[in-house]
Amino acid sequence: MSLNLITLPTLGIGSGNHLMPVLGLGTAASPPPKPLVLKETVLEAIKLGYRHFDTSPSGEAFSLGLVQSRSELFVTSKLWCADAHRGLVVPAMQRSLKNLKLDYLDLYLIHWPVSSKPGKFKFPIEKDDFLPMDYETVWSEMEECQRLGLAKCIGVSNFSCKKLQHILSNAKIPPSVNQMEMSPVWQQRKLREFCKSKGIVVTAYSVLGSRGAFWGTHKIMESDVHKEIAEARGKTVAQVSMRWAYEEGVSMVVKSFKKERLEENLKIFDWSLTEEEKHRISTEIPQSRIVGGEVYISEKGPIKSVAEMWDGEI
Repeated sequence: MSLNLITLPTLGIGSGNHLMPVLGLGTAASPPPKPLVLKETVLEAIKLGYRHFDTSPSGEAFSLGLVQSRSELFVTSKLWCADAHRGLVVPAMQRSLKNLKLDYLDLYLIHWPVSSKPGKFKFPIEKDDFLPMDYETVWSEMEECQRLGLAKCIGVSNFSCKKLQHILSNAKIPPSVNQMEMSPVWQQRKLREFCKSKGIVVTAYSVLGSRGAFWGTHKIMESDVHKEIAEARGKTVAQVSMRWAYEEGVSMVVKSFKKERLEENLKIFDWSLTEEEKHRISTEIPQSRIVGGEVYISEKGPIKSVAEMWDGEI
């Protein structure tokens, strides 16, 4: 497969069937990359064929002639907890667009189902600063972002079935996407079935375990099942995990700041897992959540435990 000619498969999201490439480059990392490293990574990714970016300095691509029009890129950004309040959502999105040098986002997501004190952007959020999210108000302002043309589509991230239902019960425009942890070690079947029943596309993160991040794990990359399949097929463990996610019908965002990894991650579309291999991944890998969301939990806040964050989906 020539990387120079690759066109990534897409999934249609929202009522307008806006096309989202199934593989995106995630740019959030812990610790964050240096700005120059991030910029160079994004530009290299565009040269390789990536078009879906989960927050990135994409405006650079136009001035360098790497893409001919804005419509060639799919850019996602997120609403931070401190802006998840009445009157702050649209201004927050406008700031994001200004920072990214873009006229619109393809997808704007509520980052976590909790608010924090307005005007305070420290991370981690201080334990005294968490506030209950007014789902109806915040979502209505997300809808306003779409009506104003600032976002083609809107959605959520890290929402359980129960919290998604809160949004859906009052939504005039339903969420297009739920971005959530999903990997062979946390397959999220219940939540995925719920999303599918509501026409919500899933975007998976931590497909490779987010090694190196404070929330990361080695369970995926060190899985014997993955290693055996990878060796038998002449693939890497990462490619097996990503191919599994693709065959499950979801999109995914994967991080890497190395060119060879960016290239490797694109080589998942010209082969398939066998039924036996898929069965092994479904049945032989112990399930455990990687991302508990502990940094968004506080005894002084609205969400006091991991069980409350995920409404028992743990």
